[in-house]
Amino acid sequence: MTAHATDFTWFAERHPVLGEAYCLTYVQGIGADELLRRFDAAPGGEVTGLEAVVAAWETFDDGEDGTDDEDLFDDDEAEDEDDDEAAEGPSDDDDDENADRLFVAVTELDGWALAVEPYGYLGSLWDILPRLADGTRAVSHFRNVNAVDAFNWWEGPTCRLHFEPLFPDQRHGTDADASGIPDLLTACGFRLDDKNTELNTESAFALAERLTDVRIGAGRLEAATFRIGYAPRP
Repeated sequence: MTAHATDFTWFAERHPVLGEAYCLTYVQGIGADELLRRFDAAPGGEVTGLEAVVAAWETFDDGEDGTDDEDLFDDDEAEDEDDDEAAEGPSDDDDDENADRLFVAVTELDGWALAVEPYGYLGSLWDILPRLADGTRAVSHFRNVNAVDAFNWWEGPTCRLHFEPLFPDQRHGTDADASGIPDLLTACGFRLDDKNTELNTESAFALAERLTDVRIGAGRLEAATFRIGYAPRP
């Protein structure tokens, strides 16, 4: 694919909440339910479209998503878990279980599961990414309200590429110094100097598309069905 940063200026314009802070994680060859399982997320309902995802996150963040705490846990699944990891519903001594969970919405596109985290970060964490990429590939990019950002490309337990989109010349991973990486980053819109202050987030979108072949245009995301989950806060 020939994706470029300028192809993704719509994202922050159309979804200003996500434009401020988000994490997108792509995992190849698995379904939405499996990705939620890898996040260790308790399953919720379904919504259609990215705008509905943001609306569901806003109500969940306010504690008014209409979901009883007890409904965040599946008793049948809990019985199948090992005793030490059983997903038990909150007790009288654990009333704020909901507050210790983070919102994740997952859809399926082109043979990949795509997780969207408004104001989230789980898909950027190095102690979670190997689990997400177990037996496959995972690509994620993240930004928070302070413009702290990260791009990750993992294959199983191995980090192939990691860098901050604001500083694409400072890279880590097994492919960080591969001969084709500078040209790939430049083609996406990154500037490999100290002036990469414009469209760095959009360039991360373009790089994710080139690495996954998953195109996430505005219309496509609004037509997608997302499965909501509630993952433990690290």
